[in-house]
Order: sequence, then structure tokens, then C-alpha cells
Amino acid sequence: MIREKFLYIGCDLHKAQHTAVLVNCWNEHLKTITIDNKPSEFSTLWQKVQRVAIKYDLQPVYGLENAYGYGRSLAVWLIEKGAVVKDVNPSLAYDQRKSAPIMEKNDEHDAYSVATVLINQFHTLPDAKPEDAHWTLSQLVTRREVIVKEGVRLKNGLHAHLFTAYPSYHQFFSEIDGKTAMYFWKTYPSPMHLKDITAEDLLSELKSVVPGTRKNKAQLILECVQNDGDTLRDFQESRDFIVQSLARCLENQKVELSFIEAEIKRMLGHFPYKLTTLPGVDVVTAAKLIAEIGDISRFKNADKLARCAGIAPVTFSSSGNARDVSTRQGNRFLNGIFYFMAVTVIGVRPGTKQPFQPIFREYYERKMSEGKTPSQALVCIMRRLVNIVYGMMKTQSEYRPFVPNEKKPAKQNS
Repeated sequence: MIREKFLYIGCDLHKAQHTAVLVNCWNEHLKTITIDNKPSEFSTLWQKVQRVAIKYDLQPVYGLENAYGYGRSLAVWLIEKGAVVKDVNPSLAYDQRKSAPIMEKNDEHDAYSVATVLINQFHTLPDAKPEDAHWTLSQLVTRREVIVKEGVRLKNGLHAHLFTAYPSYHQFFSEIDGKTAMYFWKTYPSPMHLKDITAEDLLSELKSVVPGTRKNKAQLILECVQNDGDTLRDFQESRDFIVQSLARCLENQKVELSFIEAEIKRMLGHFPYKLTTLPGVDVVTAAKLIAEIGDISRFKNADKLARCAGIAPVTFSSSGNARDVSTRQGNRFLNGIFYFMAVTVIGVRPGTKQPFQPIFREYYERKMSEGKTPSQALVCIMRRLVNIVYGMMKTQSEYRPFVPNEKKPAKQNS
């Protein structure tokens, strides 16, 4: 590549507008272009860039700061037009701004910083590859996370109100969002609604919701309510309304969560990976892995994936002395996925010492016997899972557990 032959376009991307700065290889500012973030404006940017490129006899190359966020539509449009588009990590542009004697912060200077990074690191910057499949799956996973967090908020709110109305509610409903429990909170948001209700009548109602309801459930509820004493307060009707509202919202949240998970499962059919065959990986976890990792071909080996997830150690060296230390860098969301996978595969069955996955448990205990702390041994499990996930995605194969070869009997001398 001959630097002098290229026109470098650094793009600072925002929700409403994009700002592009055109520079040559000597960092000379040639032009600034501002467009609205909509496809009808992209052709305006293209035409203005082409005019400058023809004027100076240069070939345009584009650098987009985070081509997978607000600039995704522009990246797709430019790639379809046959342009060279590089993805510039925002941290690189930030470092470029900080390196200046006087730090500026505006859209034009940000775009200029992106263009400077494009000039200096053109060969090492990744090509922008905003694929629709990965992007859509990522959006579904994000939407599910929002719904799950909303469910946690609703359950916490329901717990707070039930503790006032039914202090012993944990004794008769261990899960407050179960089908029977949801019916009960909507029908009897406080004990005053249970007045003149017999155990037989209440049991009949509960069985109409869940036929398998235990016979002593209704009696247990009424006994707990009686033992709790008088929990009624002023404005009880308004508090009852809150309980019923929370219960309705929680029911709707669970329905919506089932819809989004069904759509995630359907979307996974567009990918050739078989990650759900790996222990500890369900449909949702597989979707999270694929969405965060993206195109597996962008990682040359499993070490690169581990570094991306912040699992590989970082070497610090000075005066010939080097040491490996853990790092908080990398994709922390991806790191969290591997962490929970590791916790799952080394777990043991409740009430027994039998492990869910003997192979991973044995490896964990072996690392512990070598002197590693539980946290360090867990990182070793995470690292092994990275290798397995990388191999499964690279070869598009199912999980095949390691089976030690049986020792062959020694040959007898004749």
C-alpha cells in the first residue's frame, strides 16, 4: 500500500448526524462533510467524497468510529457500494485526541482523530463487517436482557408489598411468580379479601388454576394469615391495587420473555453452530456467545478469543523482568458468559457430591491440588471452555467430550 495514493475519510458517528473529515497522508485537512443519519443522505457524502478524490487523484478509504453502532447503516451502504471501510475502535480515537498538546472535543476534531488513526494503523484495523444475522441476534439478546431485568424489578417490588400484607407468604408460596401464586395475588392481594373464605372454597379455586395443588395448601394459607395477626392499614385498597398491578405486569413479562426466547431459538437456526450440545449451554447462552463473538473467523486462534474475553493473562515486563497478571480488559459481558458456564460445569448435584460434569470437575480439583486458589482454578475452566467453544464454532461441530484412552496391557515376553 502506498499511503500517498489514498484519501482518508474519518467519520464521527452519532444518532442524528455524521461528521466526516477528509485528509491526505500528510494529515492535511481537505474537507469537512456533515450529513443526517439516514440512507437518503449517504449518497450526498459519497458524491462529495468522490469530487475531492478526483480533484486530488486519490482513492477513498473510510474509517468509521464503531461501525456497529449508530454508523451501522452507513457502513452497510458503503460496503455495498464497494468502498474500503475500516472499523476504528473508539478507544483508539480517544488516545489520538489525548496525544494532542491541546485536547479538543467536537465532532469535526473527533472525525479528524479517526482519520489520523486510519492513516497510522490502516493495516492493523479490522475491516467493517456489519452482518445482519449477528446484528439481529445481538438485538434479540439485548431485548431479552431488558425484559429479564424488568422481571427482577417487578418481583422485588412484589416482595416488598407482600411482606407487609402477608408476613408469612414464603411459607405457602416459595415462588411468588408461580401460576398458583399469581392467581392468588390478583384475587387476594391482602388478607381482608379472604374474609369468610373457607379452606374448601380456596382449595377448589386453586385447583381450578393448577389441578395438582396439594390438599393442605389452602389450610396452610389460612393458618399463616391467622398467625400473622392484623396486617390491614389505612388506604389498604390502594396498596391492594399495587399488588394486583405488579402481578399483572409480572405475568405479561413472563409471556413476553417466552416470546423473545422462542424468537431467539428460531434465529439460531440461521447459524451453523451446535453450541447447545456443550454442557452448560442452553439456547439463550448460545445466542449470547454468538452475538458477542460475532464472526469466528476474525480470531486466528483460541488465544485471540481468550484475549478478547479478558481471560488470557497480560504480560508486564520491565528491565528484563516479566510477569503475567490477570486483566480487567476485554469484553466483560463475554467474560461473564464464560464465568457462569464455568460455574455450571463444575457444580455438584444438590444433596450429593456427584458432579454434573465429572470431566470439568476433575480438572478443577486437579488445579486446586496444584496450589491454585478457587478463583484461579475457575479461570482455568473458563480458558478450557474458550478452547472448546472456539473449536466448535470454527469447525461447526458438536461437542465431543474427552475420553481418556484405556491403557493397553503390556506385552509379555515370549
